[in-house]
Amino acid sequence: MMSKEISIEDLPGVGPATAEKLKDSGYDTMLSLAVASPGELVEVGGLTEVTARKVIQAARKAMNMGFESGEELLEKRKNILRISTSSKAFDGLLGGGFESGGITECFGEYGSSKTQIAHQLAVNVQLTKEQGGAEGVCVYIDSEGAFRPERIKQMAEARGMDPMQALKNIKVARAFNSDHQMLLAEKVEDLIKNEGLPVKLLVVDSLMSHFRADFSGRGQLADRQQKINKHMHTLMKIANAYNLVVYVTNQVMAKPDMFFGDPTAPIGGHIVGHNSQTRIYLRKGKKGTRVAKLIDSPHLPDGEAIFNIEEGGVKDV
Repeated sequence: MMSKEISIEDLPGVGPATAEKLKDSGYDTMLSLAVASPGELVEVGGLTEVTARKVIQAARKAMNMGFESGEELLEKRKNILRISTSSKAFDGLLGGGFESGGITECFGEYGSSKTQIAHQLAVNVQLTKEQGGAEGVCVYIDSEGAFRPERIKQMAEARGMDPMQALKNIKVARAFNSDHQMLLAEKVEDLIKNEGLPVKLLVVDSLMSHFRADFSGRGQLADRQQKINKHMHTLMKIANAYNLVVYVTNQVMAKPDMFFGDPTAPIGGHIVGHNSQTRIYLRKGKKGTRVAKLIDSPHLPDGEAIFNIEEGGVKDV
């Protein structure tokens, strides 16, 4: 833990004017400085690169950001939150629900219930921990205009909740391009720190829609991947710093060179794949069911779960 006597102004090379610039740009805690890059501080604080590195090192020393034993990390994992999907089969596949502290990605074709799961999580995060929630608020970044308050009302009523109160606990912002989407993700910290909202779920629906539209052709691929990488790291930092669930939906493409098996693949390449802690492939099943296939997870075995999407939300078959 950081010593309470140390403030930003106490760091080497940081005077009152520089401290004000850093705070205005969101670098108002030791943690935000400790995980920043020198280039970021040079840009927003007007520091030299040498001074920026000294500030970061001093902040890391104050935060005691050294090595930890496996036993200590195991103890920390006891604070991990899990948000239920309302399906026992789906929760079992994920070891109890969507896990905090990392990014969970669901990809699939249109109509595979990616957005329906986002709505269900936005409702369930408000439940008590005993009910499979996190007693928190949801922030929903909508890039496709798919958020429906009417659907939230249906799902809330099915769980015996006050539908209007459930809607009040969901903060929705429509992203109009990739830069706006990245800005909204960065503003989530303001909601937590400045407004004191107990945000426990951040939804980005969908992750790649605007990046796919804003960067077309192979000539812009490198620029697109760099921006996606920055965006994913912002989401990952928020998930780790505030122990919340980050759920992103992703579009798919068909691989024309695949002659056998399912040609469906998520877009975003290795950048998205490496930064997503858990990846789930959603597809349509028989008789209106949905199939969730666990593609990648650091501690869970691969498997499948079958569930339904009904008027009241996600249900077991």
